[in-house]
Amino acid sequence: MPTNRLIREKSPYLLQHAHNPVDWYPWGEEAFEKARRENKPIFLSVGYSTCHWCHVMERESFESPEVAEFLNRWFVPVKVDREERPDVDRIYMTFVQATTGGGGWPMSVWLTPDLKPFYGGTYFPPEDTYGRPGFLSVLKRIAELWQRDHERIAESGRRLVAELERHLRADGVAGDLDEAVFDAAFNQLRRSFDPQLGGFGGAPKFPRPVVHQFLVRYWARTANREALEMVLHTLRRMATGGIADQLGGGFHRYSVDERWFLPHFEKMLYDQAQLAVSYLEAFLITGEKFYADVARDVLEYVLRDLTSPDGAFYSAEDADSAIDAARPEEKGEGAFYLWSRAEIDALLGSPVADWFAFVYGVEPEGNVRYDPHGEFAGKNILHRAHTIEEAAARFGADRDLVEAAVAEARRKLLEARARRPRPHLDDKILTSWNGLMISAFALAAQALGDERYLEAARRAARFILGKLWNPAGGTLLRRYREGEAAIAGFLDDYAFLIAGLLDLYEACFELEFLKTAERLAERMIELFEDAEQGGFYATAEGDASLVLRLKDDYDGAEPSGSSAAVLALARLAQMTGREEFRRSAERAVEAFASRLASLAVSLPLMLVAVDFLRSGPKQILLAGAKDDPATLELAREVWRRFLPRRVLMLVDQAAREALAGRLPVAAQATPIDGKAAAYVCENSTCRLPVTEVSPLAELLQ
Repeated sequence: MPTNRLIREKSPYLLQHAHNPVDWYPWGEEAFEKARRENKPIFLSVGYSTCHWCHVMERESFESPEVAEFLNRWFVPVKVDREERPDVDRIYMTFVQATTGGGGWPMSVWLTPDLKPFYGGTYFPPEDTYGRPGFLSVLKRIAELWQRDHERIAESGRRLVAELERHLRADGVAGDLDEAVFDAAFNQLRRSFDPQLGGFGGAPKFPRPVVHQFLVRYWARTANREALEMVLHTLRRMATGGIADQLGGGFHRYSVDERWFLPHFEKMLYDQAQLAVSYLEAFLITGEKFYADVARDVLEYVLRDLTSPDGAFYSAEDADSAIDAARPEEKGEGAFYLWSRAEIDALLGSPVADWFAFVYGVEPEGNVRYDPHGEFAGKNILHRAHTIEEAAARFGADRDLVEAAVAEARRKLLEARARRPRPHLDDKILTSWNGLMISAFALAAQALGDERYLEAARRAARFILGKLWNPAGGTLLRRYREGEAAIAGFLDDYAFLIAGLLDLYEACFELEFLKTAERLAERMIELFEDAEQGGFYATAEGDASLVLRLKDDYDGAEPSGSSAAVLALARLAQMTGREEFRRSAERAVEAFASRLASLAVSLPLMLVAVDFLRSGPKQILLAGAKDDPATLELAREVWRRFLPRRVLMLVDQAAREALAGRLPVAAQATPIDGKAAAYVCENSTCRLPVTEVSPLAELLQ
């Protein structure tokens, strides 16, 4: 097998391409210097290790000797893992979206030797087909044009980057934000909501949990029940669809159809983290066991399959896996998750197989109607087609008997599935995504009262702080794999980790997590804040290889670093009394005012932060020892409620000393007659302290 430079990398995605005949370079000066020296354009290919269409393009084009020979002769090929280098990905994705109207992965971009993009797209088929140019045809045309007039192409690249810079500056003009922005965002979401099937827009349907966060807070703010119902309906339809792994828990990346039935089967850590929070908040609001059970299924999946022995969380599992262990090279999308009726009959026997098939929509000939490539012939995607009650009525069986039998059937099928070839696991550990998952486990510990979840959050936090954070130098790194920590952290690494530490502090009251969040916030402001215009850049200064320095301006599948930073700073200002954190948050909101005014729905988490900043957060201070049962009883009364604008703090002697002079209410919060007491404060005014749960409940209404 050929071997290229990528064999020396740690990224699972780059290592997947280490044996291509393409002479790949990692992103770096070695590739750039070769391009300048030989006056060749760079072919930049960006993807990630669990990306289905990245695998397809590799098989069709990057493993082709003919394609590799031409690519190596006329270009400098560079591979980038978008999860390791979101900064590089974001710049060139902005270019591709601006010039083609779309984007996605694999992303293919051609650059001048000085890294200016001049042509780009996503997946290219190997040959010309259906009016689309094939990859080799594109390579030949670009090589011909470069040889004929590379100066004109280079000038075009420079003009395109300059135009993008002008556009981004225009978008970032500071202004005031009208309160009507909340209604505007709600109405934009309302227009795109699918009242029958849940979700927003048509097929394909992607989970976007930041929308859930905004809508439930809009409901809390306005008492508009429709906003809440949009979220609850969406969460129910997702949980009963094929996008949810009905056996092993967790959610797949997105649904190909509008019914949440046919998923794209990869599983991403950031989806699990955010969706767990969505279901936990739905449980806190409604008290319905259904939402708590779905959240538990997600969290148990992460503990079982995405947690390292040291407690940190892995990044993702692939959509593709081997169809047969004897032929590992023959892979199919979703092979790990699909079932034939015959398999289910053999494993479960009658009548349980009939009950299970009825509940989970299993059909003798398979239940996938749209299958243009024949990938799912005779196979079934498990989804909740009927309830246990409907199954009991259909078969004339006792309801409790059917429920127990179906639960046991799920266990048997999960056990059988575990013997199949597993999808590829991307085992790199990313600071940002671990921050999201720490939040999810910390919130689950509060809402569900499960000590295991608290321990999971604590272990992951200590791993990240021990391996990727250097407090002496103020350096946070992004990625850890196989003993190596590398890549300077980006804005989202800081912001998501700060949020995770704050949620963890509110779940366990260990002051070290609050103090570390405070230090990370100081460093985040130093590295990323735009001191002139306000807001935060996604990257620190000083990387000459980045042709643009961007501010995140969209809360998509992941929250933007900008929104997460504003919300984290707003919370920290309330918890520490540091007004400079509030000022940075307010300046960032002003910097995004024009963006929010024109397209409020683009930044729903930013609106959550604005609501927190301007609506008077509720400070709840517990005065007492953290291991005192009376203190914990008061804390549980807070934890079991949906209080979207709360901060919860323990004020003991250590906290009082740490916050001395900065948070006046902390100095006043003391136990009452030796008993743990709760102080509920809003707008710098505290109600009379209480020592019992019932009066605390009244104050929290």
